[in-house]
Amino acid sequence: MVIERLQADGYKVTAPQFPESSLAADVARLRQVLARQDGPTVVAGHSYGGQIVTALGTDAPNVVGLVYIVAFGLDEGESIGKLLAQASPGPALGHLEVDEQGFAWLPEDDFVNHFAADVDPVRARVMHAVQQPLAWSALEEVMGVPAWKSHTHPGSWSPTAIRPFRLMPSASSPPAWVPPPLKSRRTTSQWFPIPMMWCS
Repeated sequence: MVIERLQADGYKVTAPQFPESSLAADVARLRQVLARQDGPTVVAGHSYGGQIVTALGTDAPNVVGLVYIVAFGLDEGESIGKLLAQASPGPALGHLEVDEQGFAWLPEDDFVNHFAADVDPVRARVMHAVQQPLAWSALEEVMGVPAWKSHTHPGSWSPTAIRPFRLMPSASSPPAWVPPPLKSRRTTSQWFPIPMMWCS
């Protein structure tokens, strides 16, 4: 959806796959992609992707804007794990399976019925089959200087999603999901599929 529209308008778009083995590895992959971009670049992240975007810090010379799509935009000294510990997880994350290597997986029932509840069940099961696990240790990594503090020209955007339920009620409002910089722009969007499908 979004990629096709941007490409049709002549933009160079890259949607990288992240190793999700550690925050450092994910940031390194993002920097690799940014080095291949020509000219000013806007970086967008959803969910944990916001953590990757934020961890760019102040060293991202060709980044001119950040977009947080229902994403973690942590402040300095925060971690996703501490934010999630403030309350019980929602039904989408209530039964995460962490394997022997420390990677977290969503069970099929929770994925189809909660995480992707607004997606056709047949397609949701396919999405579950190709899910990429996240190293659970990444949620405990403490944020350094956040990128959103230095990228305010033209700025940071944080679309707020309207859905019939929330994935993580304990982290659904600022500053857990979206940073509150004075120069950020906040919009509200009504949609039917989960945000990751915007990029399909």
